[in-house]
Amino acid sequence: MGRFDGKVALVTGATRGIGQATAVRLAREGAVVAVNHRASGDPGETLRRIEADGGKGFAVEADMRDPAQVIAMVRETARFGGRLDFLVSNAAINPLLRWDETTLEDFDAIQETNLRGTWVVCQAAAKEMIAEGHGGAIVCVSSISAWVGAKEQTVYCATKAGIWMLVKSMAIVLAPHGIRINSVLPGTILTDMSGPLLVPGSESRRYYEERIPMGRVGDPDEIAGPIAYLLSDDASYVTSAELLVDGGFITNAE
Repeated sequence: MGRFDGKVALVTGATRGIGQATAVRLAREGAVVAVNHRASGDPGETLRRIEADGGKGFAVEADMRDPAQVIAMVRETARFGGRLDFLVSNAAINPLLRWDETTLEDFDAIQETNLRGTWVVCQAAAKEMIAEGHGGAIVCVSSISAWVGAKEQTVYCATKAGIWMLVKSMAIVLAPHGIRINSVLPGTILTDMSGPLLVPGSESRRYYEERIPMGRVGDPDEIAGPIAYLLSDDASYVTSAELLVDGGFITNAE
């Protein structure tokens, strides 16, 4: 028996990185997982990994910049899965941009994907859970960048800070409905998104490895585990929390 048997989870941005690792982890523990992807994305690898572990999943398409698509995705998840218990709002973009070269189009793309997209999917999922009447749990993937700035991520940092506070505010209104909502703040995790910063042997890779007390960058599976915890009954009295998972990076002043 898995601890998520009988549960249905929606994971956004689930074709790679943290989203993929989380989808696989939740399915491994018994949940039926809706694997979100954009039209240009391929959910095949994630679904194959889920099936290889004996889990169950299905693909749901939506671009997080399109509210209508996001709302339809939530409805499709509940229709196909039969219910909706968990949401992991993970989809995000992080183009590395100089602040003085960031256009309004860049700003809109980052904000609409990361912050507005998180709001829309959380609102839609919460409404679905309330209508179903059984409560639920939501985890939003924020970032260590909600707490510290980065010179090539000025807008990204702002969106991740917004997610962090969005979670705190939503926790107040969702708790009476039996819905918990929390955030995880990953540090330096090796994904496709962080790849340009973490090229082996690069100056930036060495910087992070030397700054992190544990001496290495993290793996997506090391974020999937904390997310699974926050969704589980082990965290039944945890809501509005932000869980920093960074190998100690932020505490090191050297």
